[in-house]
Amino acid sequence: MNRRRRKKSATRLVAAADSGDLAAVRAALRAGADPGAPDAEGTTALYAASVQGATDVVGALLAAGAAPDAESAGTGAEGTSLCAAACWGHTGTVRALLAHGADPDLREDGGTGLTPLEWALRGQHAGTAEVLRAAGAAVTSAGG
Repeated sequence: MNRRRRKKSATRLVAAADSGDLAAVRAALRAGADPGAPDAEGTTALYAASVQGATDVVGALLAAGAAPDAESAGTGAEGTSLCAAACWGHTGTVRALLAHGADPDLREDGGTGLTPLEWALRGQHAGTAEVLRAAGAAVTSAGG
């Protein structure tokens, strides 16, 4: 696949993931879209689906080979998928990411940002924080 087609397929995949459209995500993957490739803005499909709490889409992307700890770099879409899901209290999505090996203690922003547990606590998502603690997330200075 040439560079232009890869960019278009990544853009379609991220848009489908952002809208939670599992059928469109699966179609894009069958057509050869790279599950970990960012769109032109730098946003990954896994991050977009995690923000939306689209657990089924997250599962499909992970099964297709998306790296659970990869950082998205799109404007307004920076960070790890686990941090994004934790920030919004999407507990099912957090569970799916953890089940596929996401690191519950990984700080986003290249290791200088917040952990998923810190995001969950800031958002007052007690259930999500408990899932992260059960997965081994360390108690943080954010009051955890």
